[in-house]
Amino acid sequence: MKYRSRRRRGAVLASVAGLAALALLGGTTPSQAAPSAGEPATATPIKHLVVIFGENVSFDHYFGTYPHAPNPQGEPGFHAKADTAGVNGLNAALLTHNPNSAQPQRLAPSEALTCDQDHGYTAEQQAFDHGLMDKFVQYTDSESCTAPNVSKPGLVMDYFDGNTVTGLWNYAQHYAMSDNSYGTVFGPSTPGALDLVSGQTHGGYAVTPAGTRTTDPYVVASPDSNGVGTVINDPDPAYDDCANTRNHAVMTGQNIGDLLNARGVSWGWFQGGFRPTVEATATSKAVCGSAHQNIGGVSVTDYSPHHEPFEYYQSTANPHHLAPSSLAAIGHNDRANHQYDLRDLRSALSTGNLPAVSFLKAAEYQDGHAGYSDPLDEQHFVVNTLNQLQSSKEWKSTAVVLAYDDSDGWYDHQQGPIVNDSQSADDALSGPGMCGGNASLGGYQERCGYGPRLPLLVLSPYARRNYVDHTITDQTSILRFVEDNWLAGRRIGDGSYDSLAGSLTGMLDLTGRHPTQALYLAPSTGEPLHR
Repeated sequence: MKYRSRRRRGAVLASVAGLAALALLGGTTPSQAAPSAGEPATATPIKHLVVIFGENVSFDHYFGTYPHAPNPQGEPGFHAKADTAGVNGLNAALLTHNPNSAQPQRLAPSEALTCDQDHGYTAEQQAFDHGLMDKFVQYTDSESCTAPNVSKPGLVMDYFDGNTVTGLWNYAQHYAMSDNSYGTVFGPSTPGALDLVSGQTHGGYAVTPAGTRTTDPYVVASPDSNGVGTVINDPDPAYDDCANTRNHAVMTGQNIGDLLNARGVSWGWFQGGFRPTVEATATSKAVCGSAHQNIGGVSVTDYSPHHEPFEYYQSTANPHHLAPSSLAAIGHNDRANHQYDLRDLRSALSTGNLPAVSFLKAAEYQDGHAGYSDPLDEQHFVVNTLNQLQSSKEWKSTAVVLAYDDSDGWYDHQQGPIVNDSQSADDALSGPGMCGGNASLGGYQERCGYGPRLPLLVLSPYARRNYVDHTITDQTSILRFVEDNWLAGRRIGDGSYDSLAGSLTGMLDLTGRHPTQALYLAPSTGEPLHR
């Protein structure tokens, strides 16, 4: 049975079709939705998925006191709806008698710029302390920054609330969120980005900036006799002109782009600063030199190569940052190879050419990463993007996922389940050299997970309203939704975490009988606009 437009189907057909879609994503009954022109059919009425992939936030850091905000005078106001569900957050005991050596303190909007915390693969496991979650100050706290960034004792324990992350709290009020979603593994940005698109951080090897294969322990951990190991740090991608001049990594194996290409599904990664300021020539590389000032007046280079996962894979890389050959080519196979600047997304939206699957990464000053970005700059990007998406003709069949690449080491009180073990010199969760004690997916080490708890929201006409989902999910749950919706359940294979991932559908009502209305916010305050 195929879905038709909402105008053409009655309530009974909508109900039956929605239940069939739910059944497929649960792994039982197949059902397909009518595709956009030239696109394969989908398993649900969602024909467009947009993933906004932010930086370095734990769940408690943004949502620990949700939905309660003190609303001091002069700060953006947040007032929860009467029927708002609570979350597994920072209760009174954790706020005043926390087992860590410092107590969590509220950060005001005036303190939005903070030090970057230690978020290494090993350090985060040490902070978890066998699941006691009581050694964050010893292992991930960092207070070494200077003005305009805020530094204070025990900073790693501190949190924002609805008077600073006002936009995200309002989206959570209106759409659906999870309080039980995790980084796939421990560690920094690159592992999180790789897991988003492949569920796999093993299979990397080191090369010099000139492209010569080499051995670099920073690039991959525990390399085998062929130099292939696991990425647990932030090396830059080898297939990128704008990469650094030090440590480069190549990833082998498949990613979701390869699977979408094989199926003929349009897709793209859109990142701030991807368009070069100096184009490549036959004898020189492209230069990505654009920059913006954050709220503290500090100039930040827009493009971060190690945040762009598809540039690690030769099959999906756009090394010279070539622009698409035309607006109509965005999302399809051409010289850009599905890797774009964020400006290309705006062009695609304005011409009704939004790809089926889109991954969005803000310019660095707006990506939320402590140290050079902040929740207020991040809010401008997220809200402006959502306002534009919700105004587009594609919105009626779109789902937006707000997710994060890692926790930055910020305190969170909830350890997730350890579903994949590792025993290496870099592991420390359950003892020296140990993160669990059983077998590992694919036999690959340094992939212990799940890692820290992260925020996860789903915004869509099909999102449940003002809903908190408690299903265990991780970054590869997004990957799995793409696989189930567009690829008939095909998986990456080779030990990918997608084989374990929980479903996102708990945050959705795919019947379409009661569509959730759009919510427009003010980017400067995160407060609702009345339209």
